[in-house]
Amino acid sequence: MRVAVTGSNGLVGRRLVAQLLAAGHEVLGLARGERRVPGAFAYAAVDLADGALLTTTLTGFRPDAIINPGGMTDVDGCERDPVAAYDANVSAVATLAKVARTLTAHLVHVSTDYVFDGEDGPYSVDAKPNPRGTYALTKHAGEQTVKALLPASQWTIARTAVVSGWPSTGKNNFGFWLISSLAQGKQVPLFEDQWVSTSHATNVAAMLKELAERRLPGLWHTCGAEVMDRVTFGRRVCERFGFDGALIRPSRMANVKLASPRPARSGLDVTKTTQALEAKPWSVARALDELFRERQENP
Repeated sequence: MRVAVTGSNGLVGRRLVAQLLAAGHEVLGLARGERRVPGAFAYAAVDLADGALLTTTLTGFRPDAIINPGGMTDVDGCERDPVAAYDANVSAVATLAKVARTLTAHLVHVSTDYVFDGEDGPYSVDAKPNPRGTYALTKHAGEQTVKALLPASQWTIARTAVVSGWPSTGKNNFGFWLISSLAQGKQVPLFEDQWVSTSHATNVAAMLKELAERRLPGLWHTCGAEVMDRVTFGRRVCERFGFDGALIRPSRMANVKLASPRPARSGLDVTKTTQALEAKPWSVARALDELFRERQENP
């Protein structure tokens, strides 16, 4: 199978490329700037907002599937620059969907738990979105764009949340930042009133890969199996890594000035994913074991 992967230099994208190659697929990686991932796959330096170049590049490769973990994920950055957020999270998605339609390729589009308002999580795949803030609004608009431009059998929307992995890929992810800070003996403020589904990038990539290979349509939640508040997660990290649990300092979202609103009681219900996929959502314990192994191999 020929698979195009956006954001191939990123946290999920680079793992996804590796897993696809290991399964014998032909891969085209797409990302900004120079290639930063080893492996025997084609690569094109493409800004997703450049619709003409993106279309030409994908049309030349003629993928059977397009997997889109790329986009603008800096929540506060989106609030400060809504035009860039729209270009990356909506306009680029429209280009991918139109190319997929032309080539009859299956599009797996990666979305987020932020499409929900966080008042009544965890959310099932059928829950009604209510996005708040520019990041959430553009990600929800991206979902709607996929649905509008492609037949129902030709699209998959895979929502994920709080993705971690070691090492960082140029911008800190939650797990990398947390472990690095604790290892330096720094006090770490974490929200005790925000509930989330923490995920490991390797696990997310495996679920995306399977969805593309099987061309499974519809809405899916591709994240970790457990929902917990960030303070509890931080303490679990301390236990697994041997850090001082006293370094975790509980805080509340109302006491921090944030550029963009965050869903408080979020989290995603992974019942459908657990029942249907061979790549099951990982427990927190398994995700932390993988982070521990990655850190040992990449100190």
